[in-house]
Amino acid sequence: MSNMNDLLQKIEYITAEDLDRAWLNFELDLPLKMEPGGPPNPFYVDRPGNPVAELEQALLAPFYRLPKYFFSGHRGCGKSTELRRLEVNPQIRAKYIPFHFTIRDEADINSLDYRDVLLAIGGQMYLQYREEGGRLPKQLLSELDQFRGRIEKEIVIAPRVSEMGVEGQLDAFFAKAGLKLKLEPRVRTVVRRVIEEDITGLIDLLHVISFSIRNATGRWPLVLIDDLDKPDLARAREIFYEHREVMLQPDIAIVYTVSSPLFYSPEFEAIRDRAIFLPNVKLHPQGRPEERDAEGYRTMRMFAHKRMHPDLIADDALNEAIRLSGGVFREMCRVMRYAIGRARRRGARRIELEDVHLAGAEIRNEYRRILTADQRRLLAEVHAHNRLDRPEAIGPLMQTLAALEYRNGENWCDVHPALLPLLEEGQGAINP
Repeated sequence: MSNMNDLLQKIEYITAEDLDRAWLNFELDLPLKMEPGGPPNPFYVDRPGNPVAELEQALLAPFYRLPKYFFSGHRGCGKSTELRRLEVNPQIRAKYIPFHFTIRDEADINSLDYRDVLLAIGGQMYLQYREEGGRLPKQLLSELDQFRGRIEKEIVIAPRVSEMGVEGQLDAFFAKAGLKLKLEPRVRTVVRRVIEEDITGLIDLLHVISFSIRNATGRWPLVLIDDLDKPDLARAREIFYEHREVMLQPDIAIVYTVSSPLFYSPEFEAIRDRAIFLPNVKLHPQGRPEERDAEGYRTMRMFAHKRMHPDLIADDALNEAIRLSGGVFREMCRVMRYAIGRARRRGARRIELEDVHLAGAEIRNEYRRILTADQRRLLAEVHAHNRLDRPEAIGPLMQTLAALEYRNGENWCDVHPALLPLLEEGQGAINP
């Protein structure tokens, strides 16, 4: 988390008074810093119906076994921000000691394996607890050092320095293990093999770390793992379906982010009773795309106005940007960045409707390259009926945001609004 923390220290959350500053504020992956006990981030927007309350209440409920939840939603819908809010929630912190990290820092997303995730859980609990001044029992340190020794008998992760002592050596090992796993295939192969030979041993170590922290602090560890939704469906199946029981074993409260296509596959049954889905902001009622949802538009308008002064964009341009976003926060940033870029290139001080129209064209150009004819036909069906009739076929389109899910009691779906003209190409008119 050190790289993310360094970045968070540099970011200023200031409402833009010009388009240069607005360009920064609509950075697609701009993290929103949250402080325990502090005010909400200036850029944070409350979502209609507070859908994350379900996850909060589930974690705060009594339990016999430490809870595990699978948290999903479309790419860019705000999962990372909500995990940061969960991390600083006073009620959560009264019951748990949160350990929040992104799996991107600990492993290669494109070849992610369940063993990588388990090692990252242990490594991050150890490192973050130590960074906060926590001390672990000598017996546990000895067991962790034996684990380190089994791996470093095969391959060196951190050069051994006798003056460092056991704790110093473990600090160096866990600090470097993630980067080496991420960048060096040979290290991944060796570490995974060592873990596989004694997977129960690693699970036992996670148990002992968890109970040691609980005994020392009076709070249970709560591990919040971001970006586990980034691997493709095949890897998500391998981790959360084929190795479901292993991922549920650690005596640790865990929130796993998971790939949204998993929710549209038969394997969803394996996590259904522990799954929480973060919906997009609804911009129109089901089956009535011409009718605006007032609360949804208010939410997205607030999202924009917190990041830039209202005078920097014409009202009709903002409404069109909201429509094109599909109610996905990251897509709103994408539309705004395209529009801001065009306005800056023409030397303007305000975004106009034409700037936003060209942003929509840029988005269509991206999808035109990747959507097959069959996928376009399926998207046309989705737009016509707003139903999840073919979930396995729709899943990959959800992953790319070509199709979007919404809820108003019942869940339903529609096509990314920017793509509607694209679907008309060669297929007849589709009502926008």
